[in-house]
Amino acid sequence: MKITELLTKHTIKLNLESSQKENVIEELVSVLDQAGKLNDKEGYKEAVINREKQSSTGIGEGIAIPHAKTASVKEPAIAFGRSKGGVDYESLDGQPSHLVFMIAATDGANNTHLEALSRLSTLLMREEIRKQLLEASSEDEIIDIINQHDKDDEEEEQAEEAPASSAKGKILAVTACPTGIAHTFMAADALKEKAKELGVDIKVETNGSSGIKNGLTAQEIEDAVAIIVAADKQVEMDRFQGKHVIEVPVTAGIRRPQELIEQALKQDAPIYQGKGGGASASEDGAAKGKGGGFYKHLMSGVSNMLPFVVGGGILVALSFFWGINATKPGDPTYNEFAAVLNSIGGTNALGLIVAVLAGFIAMSIADRPGFAPGMVGGFMATQAGAGFLGGLIAGFLAGYIVVLLKKVFAGLPQVLDGLKPVLLYPLFGIFLTGIIMHYVVNTPVKFIMDGMTHWLEGLGTGNLVVMGIVLGGMMAIDMGGPINKAAFTFGIAMIEAGNFGPHAAIMAGGMVPPLGIALATTFFKNKFSKRDREAGITNYVMGLSFITEGAIPFAAADPARVIPSCIIGSAVAGGLSQFFHVTLQAPHGGIFVLFFTTNHALLYLLSILIGAVVTALILGILKKPVPTEK
Repeated sequence: MKITELLTKHTIKLNLESSQKENVIEELVSVLDQAGKLNDKEGYKEAVINREKQSSTGIGEGIAIPHAKTASVKEPAIAFGRSKGGVDYESLDGQPSHLVFMIAATDGANNTHLEALSRLSTLLMREEIRKQLLEASSEDEIIDIINQHDKDDEEEEQAEEAPASSAKGKILAVTACPTGIAHTFMAADALKEKAKELGVDIKVETNGSSGIKNGLTAQEIEDAVAIIVAADKQVEMDRFQGKHVIEVPVTAGIRRPQELIEQALKQDAPIYQGKGGGASASEDGAAKGKGGGFYKHLMSGVSNMLPFVVGGGILVALSFFWGINATKPGDPTYNEFAAVLNSIGGTNALGLIVAVLAGFIAMSIADRPGFAPGMVGGFMATQAGAGFLGGLIAGFLAGYIVVLLKKVFAGLPQVLDGLKPVLLYPLFGIFLTGIIMHYVVNTPVKFIMDGMTHWLEGLGTGNLVVMGIVLGGMMAIDMGGPINKAAFTFGIAMIEAGNFGPHAAIMAGGMVPPLGIALATTFFKNKFSKRDREAGITNYVMGLSFITEGAIPFAAADPARVIPSCIIGSAVAGGLSQFFHVTLQAPHGGIFVLFFTTNHALLYLLSILIGAVVTALILGILKKPVPTEK
């Protein structure tokens, strides 16, 4: 199937009206809807937005490829929108997107459709095609350009079968993204093009929506110098046991192909320690590289827990509007509605967070059969007072118990396969997890959690300040990454354990980077471009809302100056919040909960303001003036 059977004159918009990501998505969804390609416009739009939440589809080089595979699509289609001025699409390289291709795939899209959709992604990696599309004057010219460069499947296969030989040794790669439509193939194409340029022999396996293509053979793996796995979903990993394996997100394959290829040639990567037997990741619980699995499983739990934390935490904060004791019957300030809010947000939503954390950790390890044992183990940890630490143990325990059960029951007759997910895995998984949690885990972990809480409560002011400095600084190191999430998770654990001091430093530290950058763009205008100053205004809102990620585009563009400035400011704010002995009973919400949930609201606000000013001043000193814009 040709790409232009999916991209037609009726799904092309040569002049996008908006320069903002959300509005452009709305424009192109409307184009598809008006062309009769959608069953449910709002459902498809929601699917596209949910894909954007995983990672921006603004891939750089002036391109964005929003996409979704959903039942809301009537028939597979591509919409194209062009913006001469550029769209702020949160691209990987921080540059505006001028070419936006929206891909709509049906849930039951056949391989022919998916291959055409995927082929578009690889075409856009070529600079000459992008230039022609930017200069085209009509819809017909756009169609002609695509047709001119669109190879059929047979030509592609022939190209794959004749890789360039190299004395440097052969490199293998695997690419995969959650939807398997765009990023999978763009990463593969970027790696192949760069390898050709460098004179390196490479073979790339793609794990797309239409299945595995160009699969790696056992002999090729045996002969390979190293393997690059650029993936945001589980791929078969145990086959790489004993080989140097580089594991990165799929976007790294698009943006940093040369760096990855050179790293592979040097074998600058750990040797992968698989589980043996060649089982696929989907079957044995996400086989991962050294150290990578733990973090991915943990982040799966944390990311799914966060909605409960945010929603529940803000409801608890709102309940304090009537007074800090308004939820307690018998208190003069008691208010029934405040008590209801506190019950919904605290007793129920926040009461579920440890179970949800454990459930999704287990599910990340063992797929869906791990979910129920993980939830039960996490709930048992909550009931026993073992808290977050107990929940973490429950999640990993349940996940690997189910992985073991899969191996144990692998020899059963095939006729019993239907009983495994509905009877055997939940029955034995819940039983074994529950027994171990009850008799082995809960009591000692509760003792540890109680000891940690008492230790924190007994710290003097000096030690509290040091702790606040460390926790606040951690929030700014990677601004939403693993270090930031580690500090945030610790703060939630302390709130759950009844100690409200650490999280005050954490939220202060998380608010400072976007606020400090916003202040810098306001008071040091000559150090920032017009686009940066406009983004700085948005950072005021993001900072006040405790969304640290607002600082990421600035940090990515100038990490040597921005990241240290943010760390110092965040550390100052965290340290001051502990110096003033501020406590915070809501885990999220920023300025919107500050006056309801802290014991020293004004001093807390002062801590955040001082930290933001410190960041702004350092940025003002370190950054160089930008050229005057005409």
